Amino acid sequence: MATVLTPEQIEAAVNALPVQGRIMLRLLLVQYLDVTQGDVEYMAADRPDPRFLSGQKPKTPYISQETMQGLTDRVAQYRTQARQRRERVSLQITCLQKQIALSEALCSLAEHLLGSRFGMDAEAVQELKKQARTAIPKTAIRELDRKWETEEITEEGYRKERLCIEYQSQLRKLERERRRLEIATREFDTSGGVPLQDHEIGHIWGIPASTLAARKAKYLHQYLQGLQTQLQETRSAAQQALTIPTDLWKETFAALAHRPVERSVAVYDGLEGTETALLDKLTAFASGTLPEEIEGRFWLSIVQESRTNAEYGDKLKSLFPLQRLSTILAEMDVSPEALQEELVGRVSPKPKAVAGEPLKEKETAELQLGEMGEHVLKSFFGEQHPDLQGRR
Repeated sequence: MATVLTPEQIEAAVNALPVQGRIMLRLLLVQYLDVTQGDVEYMAADRPDPRFLSGQKPKTPYISQETMQGLTDRVAQYRTQARQRRERVSLQITCLQKQIALSEALCSLAEHLLGSRFGMDAEAVQELKKQARTAIPKTAIRELDRKWETEEITEEGYRKERLCIEYQSQLRKLERERRRLEIATREFDTSGGVPLQDHEIGHIWGIPASTLAARKAKYLHQYLQGLQTQLQETRSAAQQALTIPTDLWKETFAALAHRPVERSVAVYDGLEGTETALLDKLTAFASGTLPEEIEGRFWLSIVQESRTNAEYGDKLKSLFPLQRLSTILAEMDVSPEALQEELVGRVSPKPKAVAGEPLKEKETAELQLGEMGEHVLKSFFGEQHPDLQGRR
């Protein structure tokens, strides 16, 4: 939506305030504006020192390096939380839009194959669509595999029945993705208009709540007045007469939300045990081959903002899974030929053994430990233990 403000006007109004006002507005808008080193030094000197509460505070108080570092860390903590919350929802929207486009293409392709290759009329396809919500795919696939093993159904008949089941599964998946996109879009709009709370600013600045409330009311009023003055100077008399009064505080967030979402560098944080296992599961999730009962729980695990019940309280989760999922979806071949080949291969039956062919004896392969197994083994025995020299 179009806004009456621009980010340049907002920054100009903030920079025109006194030093306390600049700090207050930059903290309120910390997910969009940066707090400078000068602001940190002013806050460190401005906060009350408990060592001098019983007497007169010296004119040049001593500020320790620990105080400066602690204040800098708190600013970075709240800034990271606010910006990564917006980035997380933005990545969800990006991934869901790509998944919805892929699911819609697969549904259209399935409808086309059912009509052109298998001769199903439009009414039968619509009936499949109506029954998609109540269909139970596992039971139907198990019964279809039994018929194939007992040769009660032909290969082309198997593909037709299996394509009907896959079509209904894709319809349910498409419906879930649309609901998730609606929730993510609403959350993105909400998160973009939330300022830093008073108790969070007080935790950063370290000033009493009454002082904080007074400064907030004072400088927020000055900021809005400055914006109003800028708008009156930049608009003509005819435009001012036709303009409906707006909430400039909401317009501030609306204007800043038009800026591109900042992308951070995320690292793997241990989801699914190993990074290889996570990437395999993300690939299956992107291609739509993950079972429905696992797919919902896996989506919640990668979009969850924090890990509760951690050792030291709630811990902010990494954006690595969502970033990798977005990359996997972007690198997928979504051409009609590739999608048709993938869909036909997915609904084709398993090949049977040729009659008269001798059965091959199963070769006993050497047991191979995975990454987690190697880690556990080394934790017990040590990497340089003499008994492990020359052994797997």
